[in-house]
Amino acid sequence: MDDAHARQPSLTVAALARRLGVAPATLRTWDRRYGVGPSGHSAGAHRRYTPTDVQRLEQMRRLTLEGVSPAEAARVALAASVSLGLVPEPASPLPPVVPLRSTDAAVRGLTRAALALDARSIDKMLVEAFGKHGVLWTWDALLLPVLAAIGERWEDTGNGIDVEHLMAETVMGALRSVMLSAPKPRNARPVLLASAPEELHTLPLHALAAALAERGIDSRVLGARVPGPAIAAAVRRGGASGVFLWAHRPEMADAHQVEAVPAMRPPVCVVVGGPGWQDHVPPGAEHVSTLSEAVTVLQRAAGG
Repeated sequence: MDDAHARQPSLTVAALARRLGVAPATLRTWDRRYGVGPSGHSAGAHRRYTPTDVQRLEQMRRLTLEGVSPAEAARVALAASVSLGLVPEPASPLPPVVPLRSTDAAVRGLTRAALALDARSIDKMLVEAFGKHGVLWTWDALLLPVLAAIGERWEDTGNGIDVEHLMAETVMGALRSVMLSAPKPRNARPVLLASAPEELHTLPLHALAAALAERGIDSRVLGARVPGPAIAAAVRRGGASGVFLWAHRPEMADAHQVEAVPAMRPPVCVVVGGPGWQDHVPPGAEHVSTLSEAVTVLQRAAGG
């Protein structure tokens, strides 16, 4: 570390929390659970986050915003070379993320409504955000931080399954409203959206369907636990232009889904997304890391 970096000020947990757009309790949890904590020491004072610590946590925060679990994000951030000036560039440029400081009040408000099980308020906030900013912005800047906070609360306390389920159901309802008001589809061949054979999480599929609908791209959400033969049958029956396969964990990802996609003319674009596919992308598939990337690739496949 050079002298210029060494002279950079260290940060308190409160200051770093404001910078990252998370609660101080979240940083303490990441320190306790994953060892991604402050390393600076000062006699008679609390430990502080050094510039290297900040870079490591910025990387972890970016990964969690992309849907990577906190545990996996911490593993990646700790394994990376985070010496200042030596942080490796991501393999491909990430899409811009709206600074959470600009949405802090909205995130806090939506989190409060979720913890109060106030479905009416959640729905109202989401409808307003979708109408004003669209699905991609709302997903990245509002929903991901809230869903991450709810998940971390469950990890810390074992409580909150009711909050998570209510939030998911309400979000899906709001996303369906977006689809109902979307323009008439432009693509003759639909896009199929499915989860891995043992995957139960489908909320990202509904978000993707709504984001595509905003752009006039028709899709079919096949839902959870879709085996390879069902993928093949749906492609043949509907003449799909693209297939998106979601897996949240590596043990869920199943290359047989990709292998089952039949050869068609024109070819079917196969896209895999979610942390589960991160380390083993099957031949013949294209991997995406964000909702925005998935929309771009599938819109192109659909001729949009």
